[in-house]
Amino acid sequence: MKIALIPIDNRPICYDLIKDILSIDNNIELFMPDIEYLGGLTSYSDTKKILSFIENLPQTDILIVCLDTIAYGGLISSRRTNDSFDDIKKRIEDFKQIAKKKTKKILAFSSIMRISNNNINEEEKEYWSDYGKKIFSWSYETHKNEILKTNNKIETDIPEEILKDYLNTRQRNFKINQLYLKWAQEGFFDTLIFSKDDCAEFGLNIKEAIYLENEIKKLSLKNVKIKTGADEIPLGLISRALNENIRFNPVFIEENSLNLISKYEDISVKNCVLGQIELSKSTIDTKNYDITLLINNFKKEQGDLVLGSVINTLNRNINFPSKTPFAIADINNANGSDKGLVNQIFNLSNKDKLYGYCAYNTSANTIGCTLLIAIVKFLSLKHNSYNDLAFKKLMFIRFMDDWAYQASVRKFIREKAPKFNEALKEKEQDLNDFSKIISNFLGYQPKNINYSLPWNRSFEIRIETK
Repeated sequence: MKIALIPIDNRPICYDLIKDILSIDNNIELFMPDIEYLGGLTSYSDTKKILSFIENLPQTDILIVCLDTIAYGGLISSRRTNDSFDDIKKRIEDFKQIAKKKTKKILAFSSIMRISNNNINEEEKEYWSDYGKKIFSWSYETHKNEILKTNNKIETDIPEEILKDYLNTRQRNFKINQLYLKWAQEGFFDTLIFSKDDCAEFGLNIKEAIYLENEIKKLSLKNVKIKTGADEIPLGLISRALNENIRFNPVFIEENSLNLISKYEDISVKNCVLGQIELSKSTIDTKNYDITLLINNFKKEQGDLVLGSVINTLNRNINFPSKTPFAIADINNANGSDKGLVNQIFNLSNKDKLYGYCAYNTSANTIGCTLLIAIVKFLSLKHNSYNDLAFKKLMFIRFMDDWAYQASVRKFIREKAPKFNEALKEKEQDLNDFSKIISNFLGYQPKNINYSLPWNRSFEIRIETK
């Protein structure tokens, strides 16, 4: 099968991860633009070169596209760029004409512009450092007034020109999303996802999502969906394209906490799991299942290893399936592994039944990633195209990232800001010590390992092995 993918940006989780997962199946041929064409934290994707990449593709079975990359130069630049609606419309219409000649199916996703509740402008416009929380509050209260039909006065000291710029950016992106709906009516997309991340109960982003949801229903667009999340959406779309009706049995470690809501999300843990399984075009079967999806969910409140709040650690023994395949979505904490769970995983006697592990960023990110790993391994074994070395390499990097770095080393790196790379050098030996534990568990011995912080911040690490 030939799959072409236009990623969100050049982060390891958006680029390297997909290559590593699909390498598990020797029958999959993946095409992606060179990483230098993709945007970073402060750079935009080179849309001309990406369009040229698509134009020069061989005929593919599937094209999976982050529409933000084509339209704005990436997910982050979708909030930053001052390009006009007409300029953006021209780019995506050029893409439309090229793409439909190159593939049988187009699965695409576009973001509903988020509203971060902080004063960090790292991924937003410059004025977010002074007015981010105020814009969030103004948006929240404005929408809340509309929904609850109240007339509470909303006072704000956001300068008029900043609020106007913010609203113009939102309106421009919203109009682009409405244009995609028209394309969906025309049958251009096999699947179209509108993604929303960093959500709250109210806000202009939620208002836009409600409008789009109503339009989807009115137009009976069964192939268009709205999903909470962002980075995992391309993983879910790959799962959807590959799937052969794989049956999952979701098992929650904390069975009485399914209706709690994870950090950075607006839906319950249960609905997050169901939504990711539905996106992957899998089914749920608790009796005649192919794979157990073990969810290490939180009992009271999700911890967050970035913020250092409510650090949860599993302190009771888990009965892992002994004879059937299982994959583990570790969401006890956001942004990293539960050390108590990982210690139990490293003592597994049936590690050949482990079909995936993930614990990165949000619950939706983790679950979507875990599902794709499990689906690719299951299908590759079924079709006699399984690459065991590629699977071990993938698991090595996931444990190194989610457990060794995120849960153990990152706090030190973060506290050394802005000297992140110098701090990483200090912790290189610690990471190498962790790598020996993981290598012994997996039976995977890389010749050398290279660590880097591609966006010069603590959030993401690139781990390369040979």
